Amino acid sequence: MTNTKSIYVVDDDDAIRTLLKTYLEKQQFQVFTAESGEAFLADFHQHSHVDLVVLDIMLPGQDGFSVCRSLRALSHVPVIMLTANSDEMDRIIGLEMGADDYLAKPFNPRELLARIKAILRRMEHVDVMEQENVAQRYYHFASFTLDTLSRELSFQGEKESLSGADYNLLMLFLAHPGEVLTREQIAENTRGRESAPLDRFIDVHVSRLRQRLREDARHPQLIKTVRGQGYILTANVLSTDSESSTLSSMALSDAND
Repeated sequence: MTNTKSIYVVDDDDAIRTLLKTYLEKQQFQVFTAESGEAFLADFHQHSHVDLVVLDIMLPGQDGFSVCRSLRALSHVPVIMLTANSDEMDRIIGLEMGADDYLAKPFNPRELLARIKAILRRMEHVDVMEQENVAQRYYHFASFTLDTLSRELSFQGEKESLSGADYNLLMLFLAHPGEVLTREQIAENTRGRESAPLDRFIDVHVSRLRQRLREDARHPQLIKTVRGQGYILTANVLSTDSESSTLSSMALSDAND
């Protein structure tokens, strides 16, 4: 990373805020902190240029889930959620709210740093790809159109804004139509690291994207599961500089339920 990146740490534990601020500043990051979700959201308007948010779930007042939902209405900034609960449900809900990654407490600051750097590298790669393809603003597939500038997904006149995690996953599939993507490839490209053997984050993420694509959960047609391998997008994809395009989807013969 060639320029100074900024991190916003939101945690009601003063010791954790102080530790992370000191540690991350030693790593050449600019660090802002807040002890509550309300304080963070009020201050975010002044620091909307931040590159990543580290957000604790167990906050006084608005919890991290609610804060993440509110943040997603304002920004696509990446979010790493901190959870003291080992229950997988916290991680699933965090993803539903638009989080990009999660880390269970207690954690090693070095692991948090590794995840921060991985996400920022991925975001820089996405920014470069978008700049290189600026003339091709729209992606058309099946009955959908994705606007890469506004990050809005259109379907039959209805538009929906995509979170950073959902947008990055969809872009990955659109860049590789008809190709089987393994869970490891998806984890590396959307989270910047490998998926753990028992980590269901990727499966839940794909399930969430299917919902946005109005898929039948039991019989998905656009993003199919290839048993023992991964997932595949079964639609033709056309990228254009025009929002209007007619494109019909085509199921690929090597896709399996």
